[in-house]
Amino acid sequence: MSNPSLLILPGDGIGPEVMAEVRKIITWFGDKRGITFDVSEDLVGGCAYDAHGVPLTDETMAKAQEVDAVLLGAVGGPKYDSLDFSVKPERGLLRLRKEMDLFSNLRPAQCFDALADFSSLKKNVVAGLDIMIIRELTSGVYFGEPRGIIREGNERVGINTQRYTESEIARVARSAFEMARKRSNKVCSMEKANVMESGILWREVVQEIHDAEYPDVELSHMYADAGAMQLTRWPKQFDVIVTDNLFGDLLSDLAAMLTGSLGMLPSASLGAPMANGRPKALYEPVHGSAPDIAGQEKANPCACILSFAMALRYSFDLGDEATRLEAAVEKVLADGVRTADLLNEEGVTPATTSQMGDAVVAALDASL
Repeated sequence: MSNPSLLILPGDGIGPEVMAEVRKIITWFGDKRGITFDVSEDLVGGCAYDAHGVPLTDETMAKAQEVDAVLLGAVGGPKYDSLDFSVKPERGLLRLRKEMDLFSNLRPAQCFDALADFSSLKKNVVAGLDIMIIRELTSGVYFGEPRGIIREGNERVGINTQRYTESEIARVARSAFEMARKRSNKVCSMEKANVMESGILWREVVQEIHDAEYPDVELSHMYADAGAMQLTRWPKQFDVIVTDNLFGDLLSDLAAMLTGSLGMLPSASLGAPMANGRPKALYEPVHGSAPDIAGQEKANPCACILSFAMALRYSFDLGDEATRLEAAVEKVLADGVRTADLLNEEGVTPATTSQMGDAVVAALDASL
């Protein structure tokens, strides 16, 4: 039986640095747990443009379609701001999501006890927070047509189209309800049905799927702007939130900061099942490429490490090992190991990116 396959796309900025720490974790699983992966590596984003003139080559796209999972670092940076929109680094990531049909984006927002003081909210509001935002990822305003910048009379007009079909809404709704059944059996669907026809359809379809297939799950509806307010007022009222592409982008970043640092948050983008029954999948940290600290060993690798933990759980059926890795990260934080983004004390030297990765490996050793 062949090993599970993993395509690593480190990308730009701090991507290669945080991915190097994930490679330590992969090596540890092979050496200490006998769990090995067929790992390949390629380019995406600005580095792919530098090498090939496009942010993602057809060959790399083909590889992504063939492997069991893709693990991505980050893309983009000011170096590429002047490029034509069609070849900006982010287009490589959007192509991966679209052509792999990764319609369900899982963004957990979990506040580790050791980091509760780092949130901008009061500790009692965020301590123990554990919510899952499920964002529709392959449709909506980021992909709808017509789009572009046109000229009307003497001025330019920017056009983007919010478009959703019933089937696109239904499949991400099912993803949310299935996830809720594994958690607290509660879903809140967020849209703008008060001012958008796409929001009206979204609410109707989510309700229909619930009534016909998941009546055991508690379902509520909320306008997305009210949802943003409630996330900052009392986030623990939520468990699973399901929403569209644009609102999911905004709400998941808002929820991310409730936990104290973007450097701690992973994500998974899942599609339809492959022949082996597992979903097509891409895993990536929520944070960006942070070009201002690239190459300085300041980046926090935990979000990328935890993204690999999500891959263990959702792509490789290694839930116990995923829990082991997540517990190792939590132990490192509880022991006071901190990268620069997690320090609020003066005079304390932060751990480097590689030191944080080494500490996680040491915690994994201690778990045996």
